[in-house]
Amino acid sequence: MAAPGRYDSAMRRKLIIDVDPGIDDAIALAAALFDPRLEVLAVTATGGNVPAGQASANLQALVTYLDPPRIPRIGIASEDGFLPERAFSMHGPDGLGGVDLPAVPLHGSHAAEKVIWETIRAHPHEVTILCLGPLTNLSRLLRRDPAILELLGDVLICGGTLHANGGATPAADFNFYCDPLAARHVISEPCRKTLLPLETSSQVVFGFDMLDQIPDAFSRAGRVLQRMLPHAFRAHRQFLGSEGIHLHDVVALVAVTNPELFRRQTVAADVETGGELTAGMLVIDRRQVREWKPNLDMLISCDVAAVKDCILRGLMTAADAT
Repeated sequence: MAAPGRYDSAMRRKLIIDVDPGIDDAIALAAALFDPRLEVLAVTATGGNVPAGQASANLQALVTYLDPPRIPRIGIASEDGFLPERAFSMHGPDGLGGVDLPAVPLHGSHAAEKVIWETIRAHPHEVTILCLGPLTNLSRLLRRDPAILELLGDVLICGGTLHANGGATPAADFNFYCDPLAARHVISEPCRKTLLPLETSSQVVFGFDMLDQIPDAFSRAGRVLQRMLPHAFRAHRQFLGSEGIHLHDVVALVAVTNPELFRRQTVAADVETGGELTAGMLVIDRRQVREWKPNLDMLISCDVAAVKDCILRGLMTAADAT
């Protein structure tokens, strides 16, 4: 039996993290790589907060700089994904709040969907895919090999909205708006899916006092956090008029590690792809006599205090290990 507080490989949850780094993506990645309950087998990049090439570079630089005890496989983003024009960037010109990590040459050139495919094939029914960006990679994988559905474990998606309270547009969150076709494809597939919508992840708000609770700059993870989070606070104040910040992707990681902190509801949902004003909007069948079949578990609320505590403890664990 493993010693108290330790987890052997058989006890760890196997994870693929698909990201578009992004400040909150980077923080979620740092916490996941050092969480003793997780075995991060692969991390894959997709365009979203930054273009595909920048996303791949950010991912490689983060993993190399953090230097986790087990290096995951890395998949690079395709250059042909759709990216909306953005009036501003909440994440800074490099996507990481100007953290200025040392540039690292990409190791290998395996496409993200190939890495995901190979990882699932090597661990059938065991792998959870945590999608923190647009669903481009997962959609591409399912189109190229529909049979891989039979080997999928769980899929947890950070994206969509519960009541069409959008972020990128009045009706759509950023991840679904970036690639509505991919979002619709993945939502319609018959696999186990859990969605963390924007309204639920937005319940978790950190104030300025967070800067006094995160690790200091004497560790690698601490240095990354100390550089990125002040930018996040400035951007939320400048562009959103908010004194607090949301870390949507980090909340999604807690939904993987501590699902008991969330209340869920099974819904029947689809994604609008053609609307001039509503592209990327998640549509839920709420009719008295529902005609659509249930296809999705939605996390509709969370224990905010407990989720915040999980996040802060996860960041301290990452700092202690680096």
